Amino acid sequence: MARQLRLKLRRPPSYDRDAFATGPSNAAARAALAAWPRWHGSALVLVGAEGVGKTHLASLWAEDVGAIRLDPLGGDLSEGAPVLIEDVDQGFDAEFLFHRINMASRAGAGLLLTARTAPAGWPTELPDLRSRLNAIQVAEIEAPDDEVLEAILRRQFARCNITPHDDVIPFILRRIERSAPAAWDVVRRLDAASGESHRPVSRVLARQVLETDTENLDLFE
Repeated sequence: MARQLRLKLRRPPSYDRDAFATGPSNAAARAALAAWPRWHGSALVLVGAEGVGKTHLASLWAEDVGAIRLDPLGGDLSEGAPVLIEDVDQGFDAEFLFHRINMASRAGAGLLLTARTAPAGWPTELPDLRSRLNAIQVAEIEAPDDEVLEAILRRQFARCNITPHDDVIPFILRRIERSAPAAWDVVRRLDAASGESHRPVSRVLARQVLETDTENLDLFE
């Protein structure tokens, strides 16, 4: 049995433009951000599940337009620059968010928010903010398509310093949930299994790891 040794190092995530995984699932969101500054009210909410690339895409926008980053729980209310506020659905200051949305349409301003859920569902007891959230423009990153999911897998393998056999990624793509966390998890488990046994990340190893998640072994024949 061939054995594979590698250093247990992890590369940090890259938010470079070339590192963003493009595909049909994020095409509409990319087009919406590219339409800046022609957003309705100069504000946009970028919505998507964990790991679909919201932070990456928002960071590229912020770099392009010279946006400042603010915390959803409160911060600077001064004017003069576009603003990026991330993970708004995880908790926000209602008065602060209301004022930032109102300020978005002023000259030199603008506002990009990111969240996992649509703004219509964010809880607030401030009626004026509720009306703003119901009307704000939304762009959604959908669940990863095959192109994006393959790129996520390749990036995670690279971060773990793993070079899988050529048939491993196509094998995984046909069998995992269509989500970034599922891709991260299978790479993590393959990394652990390979490290413990000093075996290469092959289709055989991938099959053994994935079989632990299902009772229907016919899926792997």
